Amino acid sequence: MPLTMAKTGEENLIKRIGGRAETRRFLENLGFVEGGTITVVAEIAGNVIVRVKDARVAVSREMARNIMV
Repeated sequence: MPLTMAKTGEENLIKRIGGRAETRRFLENLGFVEGGTITVVAEIAGNVIVRVKDARVAVSREMARNIMV
């Protein structure tokens, strides 16, 4: 399922990163890698705030749809 459907506070495993090559590379540089864990912290104003590798990162809803958990 896409990250946008994950419940707040629940830890998830990243199964696949979709989208164009530059989008995948951008997300990888932020720490979104297949097999990594991710937790949705909050959803604010269309952005999804997540905890990945002990850092909080905000990604747009469109970008979050490319992250499958």
